Amino acid sequence: MEAHRQEILERKEQLTDYDEPIRKIVRYVGEPLHPGHEALETASLSLLDAYACLAAALKAPGVSRILGGVFEGEDAGGSISIPGTHLRAGLLSGAFQIGSLIRWLDYNDTFLAKEWGHPSDNLGAILAVADYLSGKGRELTVADVLTCLIKAYEVQGTLALENSFNRFGFDHVILVKVASAAVAASMLGGDEQAIASAVSNAFADAGPLRCYRHFPNTGSRKSWAAGDASSRGLLLAGLAIKGEMGYPKVLSTPRWGLADTLFDGAPLSLSGHLGTYIIENILFKVSFPAEFHAQTAVECAIRLHKKIKDRLEEIDRIEIETHEAAIRIIDKKGPLHNYADRDHCLQYMVAVALLNGRLTADDYEDEMAKNPWIDRLRGLMEVTENERFSREYHERDKRSIANSVKVVFRCGTSIKEEFDYPLGHRKRREEAKPRLLKKAEECFKEIYSEDKIARIMQLFHHKELFYKLSIREWMELFHKEGESHDRRSAKS
Repeated sequence: MEAHRQEILERKEQLTDYDEPIRKIVRYVGEPLHPGHEALETASLSLLDAYACLAAALKAPGVSRILGGVFEGEDAGGSISIPGTHLRAGLLSGAFQIGSLIRWLDYNDTFLAKEWGHPSDNLGAILAVADYLSGKGRELTVADVLTCLIKAYEVQGTLALENSFNRFGFDHVILVKVASAAVAASMLGGDEQAIASAVSNAFADAGPLRCYRHFPNTGSRKSWAAGDASSRGLLLAGLAIKGEMGYPKVLSTPRWGLADTLFDGAPLSLSGHLGTYIIENILFKVSFPAEFHAQTAVECAIRLHKKIKDRLEEIDRIEIETHEAAIRIIDKKGPLHNYADRDHCLQYMVAVALLNGRLTADDYEDEMAKNPWIDRLRGLMEVTENERFSREYHERDKRSIANSVKVVFRCGTSIKEEFDYPLGHRKRREEAKPRLLKKAEECFKEIYSEDKIARIMQLFHHKELFYKLSIREWMELFHKEGESHDRRSAKS
């Protein structure tokens, strides 16, 4: 007993060697969390919404490249259920597939700050590990998974509040890797030293580059980059559990550390309190799969549609006022070559919404892009920064994502719409909830029967039963094989 106590003390002492941001993440992830009502309710919505996004993605072109494992026979004998399919996978492959499907259509929840990202990307690792542990006899409940979700969101989002990787050309999925590594290591039973090892190795990976999100390299990698990051975080967690060493000064070592290599010497910052702020302020994509900096612009355009649809020939120009982050990411001129180009182009999204009064995933496909009016309207657009929009985007009590769209006609008259907060914002949460549930049901209709959808939604609405439900039963409910088990789950 004394030797064991001494070993624990020595390992805790070793933790002090790590850079402070890593120690802070380790302490937060390793300690019990007791989320309040708002955090748990919002986490429940995030989980359901992630499954909805995954279901919608199964119909998307290109998804077949990632389903069933990358290599033939890779997933033979795997136990991880891939929701919405008859497939099962190995642990790492399952994390990759689940994470990629959730992220595929750019329809999942979002958090915007100095860095951007989609915290539900971490569900690739979280759900795969939960399913894996259940198969090993350690039954986790939905409530357990929601707590892990909240922690992963908090790690990724709080790092995003204070650090910008994109300014240096690196992609935000590095934060998915870090958060997934931390939470997965904890879920797998790792102590503080193991969690620290996993997190430090995730930071040591750095990258990837953001080039696949921007002209002229915009491409489909952005649909699976998050699944890759989440499964990589899980791999690093597994290695840490087996005793793989960590790198205590990975952030601060002169020349070779992350600060000097990525940030031109500026230290990685993590000064904020880690609690439940990120899940409580998460942004949902409720009505359309648009890059989140464009959500309010699309809302404006949809509102304007009926007023301008019969006056297209009369338009002189279209003035879009936005915030600095949107200009940096989605202000695009010139040819758009593919889906990935179009769903990250502010002008394209606004043009489609003005023309059709809606924006769906299909509107990014080649068939819609052939409409000559889209490029005609894009050519009339002027995008400028509104300083108030940029300032309030970063203010902690506002966190707005404002846009305005003004259509000016040749006769000199004009009409304008402006939104500070998109429908998925915390300030519009109650307005959004029924539409989020409708979004889920509509997405589920693509692959499930009405009876199965009713069972899923019934469970979700009975929170006491929902929180106590085993995660394996919840995941089997979404599996295409297992109707008899699904019925038992719904009645339990």
